[in-house]
Amino acid sequence: MEPSEPLKHRIQSIDVLRGIIMLIMTLDHCRDFFHFQGSQYSPTNMATTTVLLFFTRWITHFCAPVFVFLSGVSAYLAGLKRSKSELSIFLIKRGLWLMLMDIIVINFMFSFNPLYNTVILEVLWAIGCSMIILGLLVRAPLVVIGVIGSIIFFGHNVLDYMQLPQSGPGHVLLTVFFTATGTVLPINSNHLILDGYAIIPWTGVMLMGYVFGSFYQSGFDAKRRKKILLVAGVLLTLLFIFLRVVNIYGDPAPWSAQRNTAHTLLSFLNTSKYPPSLLFLGMTLGPALILLSLIERVQNKLSAICLVYGNVPFFYFVLHLYFLRAINIALIFASGLNLKTSSSPFVFQAPAFGFPLWVVYLIWLFVLIVLYFPCKWYANYKRSHQQWWLAYL
Repeated sequence: MEPSEPLKHRIQSIDVLRGIIMLIMTLDHCRDFFHFQGSQYSPTNMATTTVLLFFTRWITHFCAPVFVFLSGVSAYLAGLKRSKSELSIFLIKRGLWLMLMDIIVINFMFSFNPLYNTVILEVLWAIGCSMIILGLLVRAPLVVIGVIGSIIFFGHNVLDYMQLPQSGPGHVLLTVFFTATGTVLPINSNHLILDGYAIIPWTGVMLMGYVFGSFYQSGFDAKRRKKILLVAGVLLTLLFIFLRVVNIYGDPAPWSAQRNTAHTLLSFLNTSKYPPSLLFLGMTLGPALILLSLIERVQNKLSAICLVYGNVPFFYFVLHLYFLRAINIALIFASGLNLKTSSSPFVFQAPAFGFPLWVVYLIWLFVLIVLYFPCKWYANYKRSHQQWWLAYL
């Protein structure tokens, strides 16, 4: 979802994977807006979920890690035609832009509240903050960035075993940077911040993506790159399986036996996203790296469709959210229900509103079909124009 360079020299496999993630992400937001349990019940609650509902949510866990990782890859590629100083400024500016967009544009979509009584810090916030930190580190040797990223990526769950401050400035800083789990940070009696994305764990993902971006520089052997991606993906997936079986380190929520075999498997896969645990990242990025290796030279109708969405990630991200919100409100009125204010981040909602999952899937397909055409037009426009503002949209 990061703002990107004009579409002149893009790597197809990266954009195809990003497009796949865009399609999956849309399903998650459709479930939020249209499922009758969308904003009230957790689809990962073992006591109430069904297998289909769980996997409708679980597949979307791949979105944020892959977005952030590919943002790191793109940051390295952006630096191939810039000096370190220019790249640093570029990333810091993009990071600030994404943070502002998350706070101003995305929050308004949820609430339609110009007073911004509730500000939700979500994935654009995480990518933006991570970009700024990466922008401050890009002058360091690549190996140093890799070591820092690895320490964060594999070691941040050590905090699960430490006694952390529960109040005061130390608690606030640790929450924002390390442990945010939907934490409420009050500003005053009428305004608060809901922090869902801890900065440092996501920064570790971006730093790792930046290192992997070096495998895409001109002259790097394609066969070697595919092998590195495949081996890294397999090892990361196996690490997830091993640590999850051991059930000691890597996630603050151990799995447990459930009422049947299917739900026990769900518990095994139910890793922690807020903040992203090592097992959550291994479970998602491992298969993503394998797929990135396998699709490097794939060209077919499906990859061409995914490419359209992946070419304009930020444009699609904002467009699809506002489109879904408009459909959501229209269907509420069409159902004869009244919108009413709520203390929820979804300020305008109807408690009795919602549809079964099969309707959610139909809406998902409808949205993808409708938005394909403006995305294709905008990708072509970016490819053939050079205006400065295109780098931001």
